[in-house]
Amino acid sequence: MIESVYLAMDMNRSYDMSARQRAKDATRAAILAATVECFMAERSFAVTLPAVAERAGVTVKTVLRHFGTREALIDAAWSQTFAEVLAERTAPPGDTEGALRVLIAHYEARGDMVIAVLADENDPRAVRTGDAGRLAHRAWVDEVFDARLPHDAAARSRLVDVLVVATDVYCWKLLRRDRGLSVDDVCDRMLLLTDGVLANALADEAP
Repeated sequence: MIESVYLAMDMNRSYDMSARQRAKDATRAAILAATVECFMAERSFAVTLPAVAERAGVTVKTVLRHFGTREALIDAAWSQTFAEVLAERTAPPGDTEGALRVLIAHYEARGDMVIAVLADENDPRAVRTGDAGRLAHRAWVDEVFDARLPHDAAARSRLVDVLVVATDVYCWKLLRRDRGLSVDDVCDRMLLLTDGVLANALADEAP
């Protein structure tokens, strides 16, 4: 009988601890989501703890209890955002047009924020983010166009350079924001650029 009572107490204690952990995890996730929303709204890393707390529905003290400092919060939120960006840009294999549509959808969601962050050259975090983004985009280009790229390292690097430019967020901005083209038209122009570059390279390789 006594053993049954202790067993029930242990089970209740475990349930309470599990429930508290779930609540803690949910609060942390809400704070991270609110920070990302602030990034999007401000188009900058210059977010404030009160703004984050208000969006998350918690107090500044709660934010600090979970992350310690504003800088640690921003780093955690941006790391999560960067992982989400890489997932958003995952391209269907062997489908160049499909890959470009995935990329453009990502630019539609985050392009304006990315451009604003890249323009903030006075923020070391923005500079590091820009550097990481450029490396990630080059890797994306190398993967998407892999089957159509030459094996020679120098020739491949030359083509990747041009394809990076043709699919860069600034290319999207010129066509979508400055020119006012539709998403379909932007995809058409990027296909024209990328196919033209690759066709020209094949012509150069022809005997």
